Amino acid sequence: MSEQVKVPQVGGQRVRVGAEAELPEGSQTEVTVDGVSVVVVRYEGQFYALRNNCTHKDYPLLGGEVSLGRITCQKHGAKFELATGKAKTLPAVKPVRIYRTLVEDGVVSVTPL
Repeated sequence: MSEQVKVPQVGGQRVRVGAEAELPEGSQTEVTVDGVSVVVVRYEGQFYALRNNCTHKDYPLLGGEVSLGRITCQKHGAKFELATGKAKTLPAVKPVRIYRTLVEDGVVSVTPL
């Protein structure tokens, strides 16, 4: 009988995004964490997770251009910092919620902060 290893929960539901090797640089993946759509972005070798929702007009961030550490909403061009969720350009003024990303044994997962 094999022993099960319990992975500690950090803040809430832990959601598997995928194998690190299957998430190439520049990839964007959508997952659901505690009933909320989250976009996971691989940028410059790091993983970032943000609520998949522009705070300006409730439009998905998934598929938005990623550059200079920011993701751009395709609807009106608001930019959000990947690491902090801060709104960096108008028309958005409120930050977008960020999530914790974890890479363990080559597997990427997301939990609420």
